[in-house]
Amino acid sequence: MGPIRLIAAPIRAIARSRLVQLVGVLAIVLLLDHYSFDYTLPHQISAGLKVLVDATVQVCAGVFRVGILADPVLQVGLIIAYVYLLCLFIAFILRAVMRGVVDLAGRHNFLWLRNPIARERGIAAYRAWLPLENIRPAHIAPGKWEETFAWPPGNKPPYPPLAKQIAYGAAAYLILAVIAVALLQLFTPFPVVTWLTRLAQ
Repeated sequence: MGPIRLIAAPIRAIARSRLVQLVGVLAIVLLLDHYSFDYTLPHQISAGLKVLVDATVQVCAGVFRVGILADPVLQVGLIIAYVYLLCLFIAFILRAVMRGVVDLAGRHNFLWLRNPIARERGIAAYRAWLPLENIRPAHIAPGKWEETFAWPPGNKPPYPPLAKQIAYGAAAYLILAVIAVALLQLFTPFPVVTWLTRLAQ
């Protein structure tokens, strides 16, 4: 597992680069445009993407004026944004599937991979534990420290459930959006509140 991770590290670093991701998205858009013949999968994807972009442009036109220059710029930007979001979603699904496959292989010791997987995850867990261990007072036993902050009693993780985390994140983003809209309305010539009211109507 170590040599594989060592070889994959530069590839992962390149793949995480925003510039490389943008180039990849542009390549996908150009390929969809070039190979969008009738009754093919790229054609169906291109048609669905065009319908989605046109609907979004119509919604934007109801909020603010879309001129002859803003229309193509908005369409190209929306195409890139939607393809990028789709790629992120596919990457998230593939990562979840790969993690599930690795967990399954380790649980059933497929091809004797349990020990290498456990060793790699043990190293990652130790590295994550070190910052917390460095601030542990000397009079507190490591077991008690771990039980209090790393894995409390009841076999429950020391962080809120996923639904509560999503709710907290959505509330925080909503508050930030309200503050940004208020600042734009008060200190800039853009009537954002009027646009949002017109969009809601």
